[in-house]
Amino acid sequence: MGYHRAGFDVVGVDIEPQPHYPFRFIQADALEFLASADLSVFTAIGASPVCKDHSKLRHTTKRDDGTAWLLGATRELLKAQSLPWVIENVAGAPLRPDFKLCGCMFGLADDSGRHLYRERWFETSWHAFDLRPSCHHTGRAITVAGHGAQGGWEYVDGVAPTQADRRRAMGIEWMNRDELAQAIPPVFAEFVGRHLLEHIQGAAA
Repeated sequence: MGYHRAGFDVVGVDIEPQPHYPFRFIQADALEFLASADLSVFTAIGASPVCKDHSKLRHTTKRDDGTAWLLGATRELLKAQSLPWVIENVAGAPLRPDFKLCGCMFGLADDSGRHLYRERWFETSWHAFDLRPSCHHTGRAITVAGHGAQGGWEYVDGVAPTQADRRRAMGIEWMNRDELAQAIPPVFAEFVGRHLLEHIQGAAA
C-alpha cells in the first residue's frame, strides 16, 4: 500500500495465498520468480524476505526456523538484474540499513495516543541515505511481535490493545491479527517509495 501511495502500480508475489492483499497478486516462490520471470515489465523491486531468524525474539523459541539464508539469496538475485531494488527486514538483520524507520518517526499511535514501536531497516541498490533523527520513545507504546495468546501485542504497561488499536497504530484497516504481525506500516514503504521514485527519475534525467 505504501508503494502504491508513493505512485507505483504494485504487483505482489508470495508463496502463500494472500486473500486480503489489495493489489494484483501472483502466488509463486519469490526466489523462483526473481530468477525466471520477465522482470523487464517492472520499474523496481521491493523485497521482504522472511525475518524470523533475524528477529530479537528468535532467542525466545527453542530453535530458529532455518530461513536466515533467504535474505542473502534474495540480495544476490536482485544484484544479478538491472532494476533498482529495496530489501526490508527487522532491526539487526544482516543488511546495510540505508533507512532505519520506526513508528515514532511518523507519529503512528492508537486512539489513546500510545505510539507504535516498530523498527524496520531498508537496504537500497543505490545506497540511499536519510538525515531524519533516530527514533525516540517516551511514555507508553504498542509493540508488534509474534502470534501469542494476545497476538503478540502488548502495551509496555502490560495492557493488551484491541484489534482496532492495532489497526490504527499500524495505519492498516484491512488485515487480520496474524497479517498485522508480519506487516510494516504503509507509511514506511511510502517514505522509501518516494526516495525510490526520486532515484528513478534522477537516473532517467
